[in-house]
Amino acid sequence: MALESRPLNTRVQIQFDLGTDGDGKKLTASKSISNIKPETSDQDVYDVASGLAQLQSYPVSVIRKVEQTDLVNAG
Repeated sequence: MALESRPLNTRVQIQFDLGTDGDGKKLTASKSISNIKPETSDQDVYDVASGLAQLQSYPVSVIRKVEQTDLVNAG
């Protein structure tokens, strides 16, 4: 039985560091960009996310690429 991998959805999530609250708890916020073509290179995804992050008021703590894939028994 052969296994087939079928890309469904790719998105990038940019997480921002908002500092801490009065109790010292770390505060974050995130923005997501969906419907990225699965064949887009990691470098291109990072470059675009970095460019968009520079337009924001808060520093970036993480740029995350999230891929969803169906694994299908093609046998």
